[in-house]
Amino acid sequence: MFKFLTNKPLWVNIVAAFVLGVVLILLVLSSLNFFTKHGKVLRIPSVTGKTYEEAKKSLEQQGFEVEIQDSVYRDTVKPSVVLRQFPDADELVKVNRTVFLTINRTVPPDVVMPNLVGMSFRNAEIVIRQFGFKMGDTLYKPDFTRNTVLNQSVNGKEVQPGTKLPMGSEISLTLSGGPSGIDLAVPDLTGMTYNEAKAKLSVVGISFGSAVYKPGVTDSVNAYIYDQEPKHYTPDGRVSRIRAGQMIDIWLQTEKPVRDTTAANPQDDGSSY
Repeated sequence: MFKFLTNKPLWVNIVAAFVLGVVLILLVLSSLNFFTKHGKVLRIPSVTGKTYEEAKKSLEQQGFEVEIQDSVYRDTVKPSVVLRQFPDADELVKVNRTVFLTINRTVPPDVVMPNLVGMSFRNAEIVIRQFGFKMGDTLYKPDFTRNTVLNQSVNGKEVQPGTKLPMGSEISLTLSGGPSGIDLAVPDLTGMTYNEAKAKLSVVGISFGSAVYKPGVTDSVNAYIYDQEPKHYTPDGRVSRIRAGQMIDIWLQTEKPVRDTTAANPQDDGSSY
């Protein structure tokens, strides 16, 4: 072949080389079109709202690759349902294009419970929704404030801040309803532990004000009350009265105080605790 080329005039060799180059270029372009399917486009179908398996099958049958891009949780949508797709439906793309899907999670993620106690009802409601929870029941309890969160609970059980709960859990709130118009006898808390007195007061809507501890108290909830304000009796010997929602200040010590049983007041009408 080389001998044939060398026996020809130079211009013939140049023309032959040019023709050969053109043929090679056409062959390369043709092969590229074959392998890349140049010019062949497909319309992406809508798979939003379908389950992942249904969407994957539909897309792959039409020549698309499928990949899960993200998963989020919506309690109003069934698990594994496609929430978003990219590219969007009806877009024209090349065959073999990858379609990315965002699907709904099958299990709700855990969310850390915030501290709502002390917030206004309006702020607590905003925080509940921001954390992905739902508003549950709202109960009112007499207190010196109004519409302030006193307690947060799930299914009737108090929930401490920092507890992990499934997203979508219903958070119930106990709110302050302001002082009650009903007068109650001031209970005699002397000799009770902090925990015992707290449980007793919560039943009638009375709460603790300030708590003063004697030196040496290390276990505050089990410390004993030795004094209170207002006291059980008035200076003239009658049982003191208090409204639900008001507070009692207490003084605590490590030793259980000894009651003076000889100081029983004849005017105690039995309405005290």
